[in-house]
Amino acid sequence: MYRHWPKRDPIKNYFPLPNELFALDLNSSEISIYAYLLRCENRETHQCWPSYKTIGKATKLCENTVRKYVCSLEERHLIRTEQTMITAKDGRGMNGSLRYTICPIQEALDYYHERQLMRADEEASRRRMEKRLARLNKQKSINLEKEGMSA
Repeated sequence: MYRHWPKRDPIKNYFPLPNELFALDLNSSEISIYAYLLRCENRETHQCWPSYKTIGKATKLCENTVRKYVCSLEERHLIRTEQTMITAKDGRGMNGSLRYTICPIQEALDYYHERQLMRADEEASRRRMEKRLARLNKQKSINLEKEGMSA
């Protein structure tokens, strides 16, 4: 007997991945970690608490690589992290998993565009300085030639 796939609730079984994500020059590991965090997030608070180990298992990356790319996502303003504390059975306080807060994608886009503009300004400034230096060097060589001819 032929059975159709069960009908799925699009809100519960899927999560949206913003199209703008692909305009931020992220590598595949950063995208997969971000996608996993989106999958785990509470849709009301925009927070989740997976460990590096859990993220690594889901994305097929080692914990150190996950740590590196979580820092990168944080630097790009896609997520914010906060250290959490847990209480052990014996009453001791211990570090828990990070609490990830997914930032609005517009915040990351604005930051990305600011950085792009700063890079363009720095590049233009560097080119102006190179031209100025070339002019000074040319003027210096002309002056040296004139001194050589008069001597």
